[in-house]
Amino acid sequence: MILRFDDPLLFLLLVGVAGLGWWHLAAGDRRRRSLRHPNTVGLAGVGGDRYRWIRHVVPTLRGLACVCLVVALARPQTGVTAENVSTEGIDIVLAIDVSSSMLAEDLTPNRLEAAKEVAADFAAARTSDRIGVVIFAGKAFTQAPLTLDHSVVESLIGELEVGMVEDGTAVGMGLATAVKRLQASEATSKVVILLTDGRNNRGEIDPITAADAAAALGVRVYTIGAGAQGAARVPVTDRFGNRRYATMRVDVDEATLRATAEKTGGRYYRATDRRSLEAIYAEIDELETIAILVENFTSYGERFRIPLAAGLILLLAEAALASTWLRTIP
Repeated sequence: MILRFDDPLLFLLLVGVAGLGWWHLAAGDRRRRSLRHPNTVGLAGVGGDRYRWIRHVVPTLRGLACVCLVVALARPQTGVTAENVSTEGIDIVLAIDVSSSMLAEDLTPNRLEAAKEVAADFAAARTSDRIGVVIFAGKAFTQAPLTLDHSVVESLIGELEVGMVEDGTAVGMGLATAVKRLQASEATSKVVILLTDGRNNRGEIDPITAADAAAALGVRVYTIGAGAQGAARVPVTDRFGNRRYATMRVDVDEATLRATAEKTGGRYYRATDRRSLEAIYAEIDELETIAILVENFTSYGERFRIPLAAGLILLLAEAALASTWLRTIP
């Protein structure tokens, strides 16, 4: 809480109040009242010095009342400081590969589950941004439109699974669909984070063409290649319905993913395990920062009523005492 006075120069009046107090003390006995009495013998035993302070009570009350009234005239005010925080959010679309190869277990527990969990955490942390989700395999479609309701985004990401879309890897279509979601965006920054573990083998649009469209719309693309180096273990189901594991070669098209990102001013990353994937999203989170404008302001309220009331009470007390118990006899 902040205390201030709107008219502090009025405190100069206290100099006059102090002067009156000094004059009262300096005048001393010169202003004593006298009482004519025919015989002073009966008054000889009355101790005068013992109660001399009583004669200062009325002037003291008057002086305190004047001080309170001067403080009231100076208009004391108390204020509470607050701030307005305004931000410009970023529109971000997460494009996630849900092809069957995303079940490979080189990322814990597998590529898709790791991608889902890390993407959900990323979305939850971007409180000022609109987040959308696009999934792709043999085709691409929007799982969640751009929204500030991140609980919905997290829920829809959690529902992703292999088999939602016919199998394949349409990277270009995934990127093109994500860019289309941002076409009408008026955000100052528009971003696509595309994660895949393969190379484009389906769809009418290739990744480079989609990247050209993104660049034309001012969309920055970050691409992530998911998968360890060499081979990975993948669960498969044979024709009899039995589940077994097969070893498959990791086939991330890094050259195309890198070219796709660089065309839009973005970056390409390789996630070979869960920890590196988390680090990639953390780095993108730092790269895509938002401007925060903080405006401080203080709201003041008048508090002159308190010293004004105190001054009036002291004046009433002074008047009451001066006319009753502490009355002077002329």
